[in-house]
Amino acid sequence: MTKKTIKINFVDFWKGFDPHNNFLLDSLSLHYNPVIDPNPDYLFYSLFGYSHLKYTEAIKIYYTGENDIPDFNFCDYAIGFQHMQFEDRYLRLPLYTLYPGFQRLKCKTLEEGLSKRKFCNFVYSNSIYAIPLREQFYHQLSKYKKIDSGGRFMNNIGGPVADKIAFIKDYKFTIAFENSSLSGYTTEKLMEPMRVNSLPIYWGNPSVNRDFNSSSFICLQDYASIEEAIEEIIRLDNDEEAYMKRLSEPWLTKLQAEKDWDSELSDFLVSIVEQSLNQARRTTMYGYALIRKYRESRLAKYSTLPVIRNLLNK
Repeated sequence: MTKKTIKINFVDFWKGFDPHNNFLLDSLSLHYNPVIDPNPDYLFYSLFGYSHLKYTEAIKIYYTGENDIPDFNFCDYAIGFQHMQFEDRYLRLPLYTLYPGFQRLKCKTLEEGLSKRKFCNFVYSNSIYAIPLREQFYHQLSKYKKIDSGGRFMNNIGGPVADKIAFIKDYKFTIAFENSSLSGYTTEKLMEPMRVNSLPIYWGNPSVNRDFNSSSFICLQDYASIEEAIEEIIRLDNDEEAYMKRLSEPWLTKLQAEKDWDSELSDFLVSIVEQSLNQARRTTMYGYALIRKYRESRLAKYSTLPVIRNLLNK
């Protein structure tokens, strides 16, 4: 059977994003023949620009892997990480599900000698936009033992490591802090040490235990203070049996381990495309509050763009 051809485009994604080779295109290609077109019927966009504003006719589907809440005043549909529901307009697809190695977390195997590794590592590129707690915790735990910092930020091993995964696999613990805390927002930072059985010391998503088994890592938000969490880390570092018991716990919750994220993404996109374009549209260009209050306040600083001037003058 010949697949239906659909016109799509991608704008405002991160540097290095390939519009001809990505997970959204792969999912669509299972059921359709997607063609990149400058005048698309379906526009996928993210938060790294404002080019999407000039597309006033396309069905707009927003994607974010950052701690950014979708703005449904601008998009018809959205894909993000928050635990929320909004009719047929939203799909939760956490960023970590897209990373290589995620499937391996469902079947955990432990090698010999894991309790004999070096103490702890810390791998970050910078502190821009990150909560100061991350750096504070690093210094606090360093009072117990040296922590090897292998990133560009606060590096103490002679230079940044070339392969993060290969580096962290040699450590019993990995400091795995998000740059910020927002419910549902879990990135690769937690998953990376799990891939190589390095016990994560995590801070970030306050509802992380909905996806990950909280018994399998150390979550700072489960402790009354930093000092209490560090006491537990020191205990595990000095008790091989307790450390291995914690490390033997399954990484994922039962519900998460049974989820088929690929199918959920595919079903979501098919539900959009199988409607007519008029039926699929969820946003409106009309209404006093929307145009004169909301959009004007949000778009004022971009009003030098002709497309924004046209929007505000309608």
